[in-house]
Amino acid sequence: MINSSTGSGPRGAVRAMLTTLLRPSADHTPLLARSPRPWIRHLPYVLVVASIASLLPSGINVMANDYGLNGGLAGALAVAQTAPLLLAVSRPLAAWWMIGSTDLLAALLVLTTGSGTGGPWPWIPTSLVGYLFLMVPLSLREPRRTLVAVWLVTAGAGTALSVAGIGSRYTGDNTVLAVALTGAVLVLGGALRESAEARRLLKQQEQISEVERERRTLLEERARIARELHDVVAHHMSVIAVQAASAPYRIEGVPADAAEEFGTIADAARESLAEMRRLLGVLRSEESTAEKTPQPGVGQLAQLVETVGRAGVPAELTVDEGLAERVPQAVGLSVYRIVQEALANVVRHAPGARTWVSLSADGPELRLTVVNAPPPQRTESLEASVEGTGQGLVGMRERVRLVDGRLDTGPLPDGGFKVAAVLPLDLPLETTA
Repeated sequence: MINSSTGSGPRGAVRAMLTTLLRPSADHTPLLARSPRPWIRHLPYVLVVASIASLLPSGINVMANDYGLNGGLAGALAVAQTAPLLLAVSRPLAAWWMIGSTDLLAALLVLTTGSGTGGPWPWIPTSLVGYLFLMVPLSLREPRRTLVAVWLVTAGAGTALSVAGIGSRYTGDNTVLAVALTGAVLVLGGALRESAEARRLLKQQEQISEVERERRTLLEERARIARELHDVVAHHMSVIAVQAASAPYRIEGVPADAAEEFGTIADAARESLAEMRRLLGVLRSEESTAEKTPQPGVGQLAQLVETVGRAGVPAELTVDEGLAERVPQAVGLSVYRIVQEALANVVRHAPGARTWVSLSADGPELRLTVVNAPPPQRTESLEASVEGTGQGLVGMRERVRLVDGRLDTGPLPDGGFKVAAVLPLDLPLETTA
């Protein structure tokens, strides 16, 4: 024996049908509202107004003349049968409840108070036309279970009215015709809705597939770049590090200063290799945001300035006490990269020039200044032997823009160069995330 409390069996099915009739679609977007063409978006409203304009006077005339209802009562019923069609564009199930109840009431009033004998019963022709018109937006909006429930309620109500009208003066029973036409409209409309939904899902899947193909292409390109960096650049950097570290032992009579310089070169090469490994890890990861290695910040500026000093650029760093703990991580990374690029430009364009790096707080803002004096003597710029990318200042501006800061760069009257940035000390959550 089936336990009805579990929701299975005929009673459970009936309960599910009633539930779906009481829970209309949560989407109240008007039909065709997503069309890019304005005339298509307005088409449902035009059809509804045209239907009301034609059904209202004809309904009054039919109920008053063919079914013998009082003129005032016929007018009220006609308005109640047609006005809810205005809801059909966005809330067709609510309109169905209103029109269906009015049609049932009209049939009962015709049976009990009407004096005419010339019309079919229980479906008044004008009300049947309006009901079928309502089935179109209903089938395009509601799911299949709701449409089945609507059709069953229509068939049940029509059959009950037919039985109640046996022996009455209305002999032209049109219940079968009404049920058949209602079912046909619901089936066609439901098929159109499901076909459109299938096309939408297919298009969405194609877009997802295209995004996935682009993602795979990006990952393949990143992997290729990583392989090239590993096979070419990393190999050469390793050779430089090994040769620089072993030079004092392979070459006899190397002066102490030269040996120290070789050590500096080896340290710089090893640091570059470490940075290269981190970059390779980013390129090989599927999501660049998944990087877990710590990023440099204000706390690493002293080490950076010291490294540049070993390269022959005397640099001084000044940082306000306790400022490093107040700088957000995103701003700290931008500060480090800006100083790194500015010092690299000094090494390339003004080797040996004295440089000052200062970092201070000014209320809610962080002020960064990198100023270098002219080179001590006119020397050939390393730019002549080191091919630059020309993207240093562009990268600085981009980093400053990302944290909503300001950047000012330019030459000084004495021949030096200045890089000044103003960055926020307090970032919104979406920037720091």
